[in-house]
Amino acid sequence: MNRSDILSAADQCVTVDRDATHGRAEINFGRIAAYWSAHLDTPISAVDVAVMMSLLKCARIKSNAVNDDNWIDAAGYMAIGGELAEVKP
Repeated sequence: MNRSDILSAADQCVTVDRDATHGRAEINFGRIAAYWSAHLDTPISAVDVAVMMSLLKCARIKSNAVNDDNWIDAAGYMAIGGELAEVKP
């Protein structure tokens, strides 16, 4: 895959596919943040969730750099995080 393919696939994932499967990212990431915050006894934001999920994909890339899914998902998580960072409380 080239960079355009990766970004196009990530766009499809975060704007169509994942929404249909998991619901709206901002709601889902907020819910994940609440669960992680409770488990860790420290505040975690939805933006933190996006970054940490990207880091998870980075760890997977370290084990298997040729798996396109890792690159696509990491790009998607960062895009969601960038959007969430723009939302004002």
